[in-house]
Amino acid sequence: MKKLESTLLNMILSLTIIALVSGASLGFMNELTKGPKEESRKQKQVEAIKSVLPEITNNPFAEKIPVAVEGQKDSLFFFPGKKGDGLSGMAVSCFTYSGYNGLIKLMVGFNMNGEIFNISVLDQKETPGLGTKMTTEPFVKQFIGKNPGQFKLKPTKDGGDVDALTGATITTRAYCEAVQQAYDGFMTEKEQIK
Repeated sequence: MKKLESTLLNMILSLTIIALVSGASLGFMNELTKGPKEESRKQKQVEAIKSVLPEITNNPFAEKIPVAVEGQKDSLFFFPGKKGDGLSGMAVSCFTYSGYNGLIKLMVGFNMNGEIFNISVLDQKETPGLGTKMTTEPFVKQFIGKNPGQFKLKPTKDGGDVDALTGATITTRAYCEAVQQAYDGFMTEKEQIK
């Protein structure tokens, strides 16, 4: 059997076929997993909403309200938590791109007085062992029950009231920025959302 000659045309043809097959395979797998990934993201949001709101009787995810953020391509999402006929709290999905490794997404829950009920991290890619400590109870606990109208959402070294994560001041600043964004949006929108 004669060996195939290694010419430029054969190499280009081989690489083209490999690229087409690989691209088609990746496209097929992406389409195949798109639904389950979206369902997983939705379930993560639903669980975060439940964890950041006081007791509720409605489905806040079904009542999601998007609000554009000036100068940003992303929006804030408001999830009104109701008990009976009245609002008992509001969950706000917020974000910042100021993290050490970029995007940080949070779900912040407020009672109707503007106090933080709880905070859940939806997405982050911070440094393991440093920035990832933003998900720990000791860090989050310092925000619970605080009203950002009086509680300065900045690390203490920047003149604020937040004890920064050791070795992760940038992450702490970004986290505070996202919580402030959620609070500002909540205060602006809470009268329109019933």
